[in-house]
Amino acid sequence: MTDIISRVFLKKGEEKEIRQGFPWVFDNEIETVRHESILPGGQHSSVPAKLSDSTVPDGSPVEVMTQSGMYLGTGIINKKSKITVRLLSRERGVTFDYAFFRQRVEDALAIRYAYYKKADSCRLIFDEADFLPGLTVDRYVDLEGRVYLVMQFHALATWQYKDLIIEVLKDTCKPYGMYENSDLGIREKEGLSDTNGWIGPEREPVVTIRENGVLLNVDIAGGQKTGYFLDQKFNRERAAMFAKGKKVLDTFTHTGAFALNCALAGATDVTAVDISPDAIETVNSNIKLNGKENVMKAVCADVFDVLREYDRNGEQFDMIVLDPPAFTKSAKAVQKAYGGYKEINLRAMKIIKSGGILVTCSCSHFFDENTFYAMIMHAAQDAHRTVQILEKRGAGPDHPVLAGYPKSEYLKCAILRVL
Repeated sequence: MTDIISRVFLKKGEEKEIRQGFPWVFDNEIETVRHESILPGGQHSSVPAKLSDSTVPDGSPVEVMTQSGMYLGTGIINKKSKITVRLLSRERGVTFDYAFFRQRVEDALAIRYAYYKKADSCRLIFDEADFLPGLTVDRYVDLEGRVYLVMQFHALATWQYKDLIIEVLKDTCKPYGMYENSDLGIREKEGLSDTNGWIGPEREPVVTIRENGVLLNVDIAGGQKTGYFLDQKFNRERAAMFAKGKKVLDTFTHTGAFALNCALAGATDVTAVDISPDAIETVNSNIKLNGKENVMKAVCADVFDVLREYDRNGEQFDMIVLDPPAFTKSAKAVQKAYGGYKEINLRAMKIIKSGGILVTCSCSHFFDENTFYAMIMHAAQDAHRTVQILEKRGAGPDHPVLAGYPKSEYLKCAILRVL
């Protein structure tokens, strides 16, 4: 019997980042792709080819090797993508079957249950950081304890095993509802078309969850990405510690979660601002859901305009939250993004009372920690304010960071005292 193994050999020196934990192989790092036949007796028959000439089918498992033949890991090849191989395992000889994916999901569940109660909503699978590249799964639990899973398949590496992964998720999570929202522009780069819809029985798309005691309506079918940004849960809880008796401004509010955490913690006056009418509709429903109409209001407006208007009118706040969307999604746009981040932070510092609390965030991994804190320093300088950094925070433990993969450490959240 003859076994056929496909192997990707890297160019000289291209293995350094992969050995450090980086889970991708780019097309320009590959020297050859080889079909290797292992003959009876252990003899090898190898047919090398350039990547462009390779006949290895997209979606096939391949071993990744250094130029000298040292094994680095096993992944899925996709010649349509600049990210040509996404590694699924560092263990040689592994089979990508039900048992493999079940172990990956059970490992992820075990990590979450160490930090979260089973009644908590959290991110269950965080792509490469949970060793399932190109797969995001959020786990929502409604007030009746029913589990909903919302998933996104970003890449062929896991899309290739979609049916198997869904079977595993059903067996391990016992979901009441499953929704796929693989409606992402990035899929085009993988040679995949967008797709979304219920997997199995169709359920009501709006799910009410509880986070830090706050009730939130989450639209898992029509909301952004997977419906809600779970990564800020513990940052919202921490921010609320400063809110009692305070006048609070929450910008880029989305569902109103930061604002509602503050309102339930005893803030006396809370304003939540977002440019999206749909977001404001959700915020208003969440205000009513929590019975906070007497202390909280939602404003549909451009945050940049609102901050400038408050500055002109001399309005001040005890506490401000800045949680904007990613201002940059590429390394080339970092300088332009810097201006946007600095603008909102400078404006916020101008309208916060002395001794007030500023919670400021960035969710772009391209806008790294050093750049983020340099921006805060320069914003404070131009606003003629002195800033104490009380805490440097990031995403919750349901968003683990993979060493050697900087993209997994994307969220920065600073709690500042402005003087």
